[in-house]
Amino acid sequence: MKTVVVGGGVIGLATAWRAARLGVTVTVIDPAPASKASHASAGMLPPGHEQLLSQEHVLRLCMTSRDLFPSFAAELEEFAPSGFRRDGVLDAAFDEDALGGLERQEALQDTLKIRTERLSPKEIGELEPNLAPALGGLLSPDDGSVDPRVLNASLITAIEALGGTVVRRSVVRVGDHVVTLDNGDTVAFDRVVLAAGCWTHQIEGLPEGVIPEIRPVKGQILRLHSNPPVLNVTTRAFSKGTSLYLVPRLGGELVVGSTYEERGYDETVTADGTRGLLERAGQVIPGVGALRFAEITAALRPGSPDELPVIGPTTVPDVFLASGHFRMGVQLTPVTADAMAAYLTDTEPDPVVLPFTPLRFS
Repeated sequence: MKTVVVGGGVIGLATAWRAARLGVTVTVIDPAPASKASHASAGMLPPGHEQLLSQEHVLRLCMTSRDLFPSFAAELEEFAPSGFRRDGVLDAAFDEDALGGLERQEALQDTLKIRTERLSPKEIGELEPNLAPALGGLLSPDDGSVDPRVLNASLITAIEALGGTVVRRSVVRVGDHVVTLDNGDTVAFDRVVLAAGCWTHQIEGLPEGVIPEIRPVKGQILRLHSNPPVLNVTTRAFSKGTSLYLVPRLGGELVVGSTYEERGYDETVTADGTRGLLERAGQVIPGVGALRFAEITAALRPGSPDELPVIGPTTVPDVFLASGHFRMGVQLTPVTADAMAAYLTDTEPDPVVLPFTPLRFS
């Protein structure tokens, strides 16, 4: 069975790896694999959040992926480091409204049997002495983060170790069991997975309506650096109805994110984006201005028409979709990849993915 995966972001790469493990011959096609939205992502792996209470099917998908991540990472580490850290997520409230939100979140996590520790302002200060004073917080010690740049590089290593191929070209058309590349070459397939993020619906050759429009949502993400690291654990800071995430790396990098901008396919890094993130970070970490500026990146998140993932077979035989993960691509990588590998090997996927079929748009 020969499968072509169009798209070399974390979803496409993980799908190819999990399929290759099951004996599928895989070819990943992307002009710059591992360089799209997941390359810019902070890679936070949060516990359940109260915002998911009204979307039970999304909550179940997130929780399934959360449970899969440790084994997913361990299996990948047979080939290369995964970048996975399970050292805790701190949710810190900086005003009374946010504190009330944490109470609802604690109740949800208790229902989901997610281990949670309520922290006083003093305990938060002891855990994270560089944070501004918080009114209270929740620590989820079994959650954490993954470095998507390490993860993507390792997925490529694993794919090639299992006999897969990565082709650095663009797919412009999908025809009858063949894809056409931007240089005119063709690659035959038995099955194809379209996982090209917000560029997926631009691929030609399929009947109208088979691929829903996956719109781009711009996000600018800041990277700072200090030695030693300024934070100990991944932190979500809640205040004034918004959240800011702060993801530390062991090497001293701090990822700060992010903006949400409806600007089409514009990937420009802007002064406003940089200033806004620095100002918000400064409200949470008073000494942030002294950190070394490392990088600011703009990337395009893939948003489906209902802003939910699109996972599974389409109305065209042997054509599958894995896109539209919006802000949760890295978080939902294990559950999506396992589901796609099941579809590609004619086995039943976990029922948790069934509400996210592409057929809901047909």
